[in-house]
Amino acid sequence: MLDKIMRALQDATDAFKAQAANLGEGAKEKSEQLIDDWLQIFPKLQKYGLQINSFALQIAFSPSLEAEFLGHHHQFTLERLDEILNDCKGNTALVSVFTTIKTTYVLHQKTRLSPIEPLIVRLRIKIAPEIKVYIGKPLLD
Repeated sequence: MLDKIMRALQDATDAFKAQAANLGEGAKEKSEQLIDDWLQIFPKLQKYGLQINSFALQIAFSPSLEAEFLGHHHQFTLERLDEILNDCKGNTALVSVFTTIKTTYVLHQKTRLSPIEPLIVRLRIKIAPEIKVYIGKPLLD
């Protein structure tokens, strides 16, 4: 009886390991494709005035790519951002980046403070991409 229980536990453990390996491979492939897709927009971000400042790759269960872009506030007025968003229609990644920038500026304007240079856009590309926009250089990360 004890042998049957031990065998059942071993079979369950083996099945769990196999499932985890399959999920890991699927996540890795999806992450790699997502990273490739986002890499295509980096030259376009530079074209619109965001210069790449840093670039990093993280290898993990779910790989990720991180990039930081710098810009100047005078290049990204709300009117200019509307033009850029109009140009980018159909490109989800670009629209996401410039919508986040525009939303950050709109919220910052409500503070009635002057923007602090530089404009920083940080991208973390993974299964669920993250976009952070800073007005001024953060002291803590």
